[in-house]
Formats: sequence, C-alpha cells, structure tokens
Amino acid sequence: MQGFTLFPKIRSGFEWVAGHSDAVIQFGWNIVAAAILLFIGKFISRLLSHGLEKLLLKRRVDVTIIQFFTALVRYIILAFFVVAALGRIGIETSSIIAIIGAAGLAVGLALQGSLSNFAAGVLLVSLRPFRAGEIVQIGVVTGTVEKVHLFSTTLLTADSKEVVIPNGKIISDNIINYSRHPFRRIDLVIGVGYQSRIADVKHVINHIIEQDERIDQSRGVTVRLGELAASSLNFYVRVWVRNGEYWNTYYDLLENIKEALDANHIDLPYPQMDIRVQNVSSQPQPQLQLVD
Repeated sequence: MQGFTLFPKIRSGFEWVAGHSDAVIQFGWNIVAAAILLFIGKFISRLLSHGLEKLLLKRRVDVTIIQFFTALVRYIILAFFVVAALGRIGIETSSIIAIIGAAGLAVGLALQGSLSNFAAGVLLVSLRPFRAGEIVQIGVVTGTVEKVHLFSTTLLTADSKEVVIPNGKIISDNIINYSRHPFRRIDLVIGVGYQSRIADVKHVINHIIEQDERIDQSRGVTVRLGELAASSLNFYVRVWVRNGEYWNTYYDLLENIKEALDANHIDLPYPQMDIRVQNVSSQPQPQLQLVD
C-alpha cells in the first residue's frame, strides 16, 4: 500500500474502478462489441462487393462501372457499421447522421447534372436496353455501342466518328436497337406507271424474292398495292432477313427488282410536269378619268 500512498491519484482511480465495476465491465463489453461490429462490417462489405463484382463481370459490364459500384457498396456498408459501433459505445449518432445527410444534400445540389447522368447510368446498367457491340439509334445519332461509362455512353458511327452522349439524355430520348433481335424486316416502296397491270408487277417482284435464299419465306412475304399516288402505283414490299444480311439484301433486292421490271417492260414513273400556254388577246385597257 505504500506505492498507492506515494501516488494518491492512482489510488483514487483504482478505488473508483472498484466502486464502479459494473459500469467498467459494461463499457469494456461495449468496446468489444463495437470491435466485433467493425470486423463483421468489414467482412460483409468485402463479401458483398466481391459478389457484385462477379455478377457484373458475368453480365460483361464495363470495368470502370464495376469498380465504382463495388467501392460504393463497400463504403456504404462500412459507414453503416461504423455508425452502429459508435452508438454501441455510447456516442450520440443522430448528430453524425444529420451531418452526413447535410453533406450529401450539399454535394447532390452541387453535382445535380452529374448525379442525374449517374442515375441514368445505373438504369442503363440495370435495364440493359443495349450492350457493347450493338447498333443503336439514340435521337439522331446511329452507331455501334463502344463503351457504357458511368456518366456517358460512347457510340461509333458508320463513318468512324466517335460520339459521346450523356446518359441522362439517353434515358430521356428514344432508343432504337437494331441488333437485339436476329431478324429484321426490309420495307420497300416500288412505284410503277398507271398503265402497268397489278398482277404482272406482283408476279415479277415475287419471282425475285423467291430466288433470294437470304429471305426467310417462313416469316411471310408482302407484295401489295399500297397507294395510288399522283403519278405512280406504289407497291409495298416487306420481307424478313437475318440482321447481319440486312443491308446487302436491301441493295440487291432493289437492283434485281429494277432489272426485272425493265426486262418485263414495266415502266417506272418519274416526275413530270405539263405546261399549257394560253394566248390572251390584247384588249385596250380602260382609262380612268378624274372628275373634278
């Protein structure tokens, strides 16, 4: 006891601990529980982030988006467990949550446009209206999807122009995907002269279609008179082909139909204008007389 006599503060501290043993034990247990919560939070954050990474890799999502989402999930889970651990040891967490909420609101207002593009990027990744390598039309831009970034999407046009479109604009605009389905329909309008017989025109066009093996006959073929135009009979031609053979079949079909119509002496109309000249006899113009 002589050592405690030399250090009265140490002695009083031990006496306080002895008198509040229950509170000290409870506080120690809270410290241990908080440490366990942090350990569990770290384990769960790693587990979920790795699981999300594997899932996104299977869906062939862009690596940048995968890294961002996995980091975001990991930090959100860690923040939740840190707040829970602080509450476990007796620290008031309502003020901390309020500060985090206010900071998030301020950042959200400052980055409103970027956050809208980010939210649109999340929707694009979730809904998957298009994938890398597919041909799409977004607004007035048509091209092949190169990359889907977090805030924007990159398209490569047919003439090798790289177009970067914000994701927010993509979500708010129409998206036409030309590559999602294996078959596409070719729509042609073939105009012939009014003196042509309907049965002859249909026979010639159907014969050309039957000779083209790329056309899927099982999906149906349409060759019908669709319009009595001002100077032509317009026939609607609709056939189905595989997506990869669309444009070659489209051009070949037009060329073959034109040659077949010429060979069968079926005229293709072209714009004409009739001008009539009328002679008007000269008549003396009446003269106006001023009356005072």
